[in-house]
Amino acid sequence: MSAPLADRMRPKNLDEVVGQQHLVAKGAVLRRIVESGEIPNMIFYGPSGVGKTTVARIIAQSAGKKLYKLNGTTASTADIKDIVAQTGTLEGLNGILLYLDEIQYLNKKQQQTLLEFIENGSITLISSTTENPYFYVYNAILSRSTVFEFKPVTPQDVEDAIRRAFSFLEQERSMSLDIEAGVVEHISLSCGGDVRKSINAVELCVLSAREEDGIRKVTLEDAKAISQRSSMRYDRDADEHYDILSAFQKSIRGSDPDAAVHYLARLLNAGDLLSPCRRMLVTAAEDIGLAYPQAIAIVKACVDAALQLGLPEARIPLSEAVILLATAPKSNSAIMAIDAAMSDIKQGGVGEIPAYLKDGHYSGAQKMGRAIGYVYPHERKNHWFDQQYLPDPIKDKRYYVFGDNKTEQASFRYWKAIKGEGNKESSD
Repeated sequence: MSAPLADRMRPKNLDEVVGQQHLVAKGAVLRRIVESGEIPNMIFYGPSGVGKTTVARIIAQSAGKKLYKLNGTTASTADIKDIVAQTGTLEGLNGILLYLDEIQYLNKKQQQTLLEFIENGSITLISSTTENPYFYVYNAILSRSTVFEFKPVTPQDVEDAIRRAFSFLEQERSMSLDIEAGVVEHISLSCGGDVRKSINAVELCVLSAREEDGIRKVTLEDAKAISQRSSMRYDRDADEHYDILSAFQKSIRGSDPDAAVHYLARLLNAGDLLSPCRRMLVTAAEDIGLAYPQAIAIVKACVDAALQLGLPEARIPLSEAVILLATAPKSNSAIMAIDAAMSDIKQGGVGEIPAYLKDGHYSGAQKMGRAIGYVYPHERKNHWFDQQYLPDPIKDKRYYVFGDNKTEQASFRYWKAIKGEGNKESSD
C-alpha cells in the first residue's frame, strides 16, 4: 500500500514548506535557530495539517540527529525509554531528536519521565499539539522548551500546494490532466487551511477523474462532491471553540454587527446551536445591560424561538438577536457592580446585617431586637426613605455607578432629584 500523497511529496527543506513564513522564511526566528545548528527543545502548537511534522523532520535532518517519532495517543513510558536507550548506539552517536506528536495526551507521569531525559540531555524534544500547550503540557517541560505557534495556511498558499500536487501526480503516474477552472480555488477554500487535507482531495479528484482520449478530466463538480462541506476548523472542546465565542462576544461588545453575524455563522455552520444562544444571553446582561434593559427579554424570546425551530431556521431569530445586541447602546455597570461586591466579600468585607433589616416574622424576633426601627419606604414620599442598608463596616460603599447612556442617566436624574444628592463613585 503506497503512502498518502501528502507524505510522498513532503517538502525536503524549509524553502518548500507551504505557509508558516513567520517561522521559516529567511531571517525568521525559527529558521535562524535551525541554521545555527544548535537545536533546543521546542513545542509546535497549531492545527493539524499545517506543517508541524514536516518542519520537525527537516530540522532533524539539518541537525544530523536521528529522528524518532511517537504519538501521544499510543506512546507508553516504555516507548520513551526504548528511544533513550538508543543514545549509546551508533545511530544515536550525533544525538537523538524525538518528535512527539499530540503531547497533550501523555499523562503527568509520562511527561515527568520525559522531563528526566530532557534535563540530562539524552534527547532533544520537538513536540506538537493541537491544543494550547499552556493548558495541557506539564509546566516543567514548558519552562525548558520554546513554543512556536503554527497557523492555518492561507488559501493563496494552499493553491500553490494544490497545483504542485496535481503536477506531482502527472509526473508520478505519467498521465495528462485537464483541470477545470475553479477546481484549485474550490479545494483551497474548502480545506480550512489544512494543506494535508487539500492534497488528499487532489489525489481523490485524480483517482475519480474520467479519462477521455488519454486525458483525465478533473471537474469542478467532482471537486465539490469530494469536499461537500467546508472543513472550517471547529471543535467544541478545543481552543477554536472558545476563540470563536470570544470573538463573537467582543464583536457584539464592539458594536460591529457584521463581525458578530460572521462569528454566529461560523458557530451555526459547525452545527453548534447552544453555545451562541448561551453567549448572547450573557452578553445581553453583561455588555448591553441597563443601557437597554429590554434586550435580554428580546434575546430570550429569539433564543427560545431558535431552540424550538432548530437549524437551519434557527439562524433567522438568532441573527435578529445578534444584530439587535451589536447595534444597541452598551453598559457594563451591572457586571461591574456585582463583581465589585463579590470581590469585597471574598476579602472579608461582610459585616453584620443591621438589626432592623433582619427577619421579624417569627415568635421572639422582637425580643432579639429583630426588625425594630425599620421604615417601610412605600409609606413615605416618593416611596423612598433614607436609611442604612449595608452593614456598618461597609456602610459607605458604592458598587453601582450609573452608566453614561440615556436610560441610566434618566434614572440618575430621577434619584438625584428624590434623594437630593448625586450618585457617589465606588469607593476602594
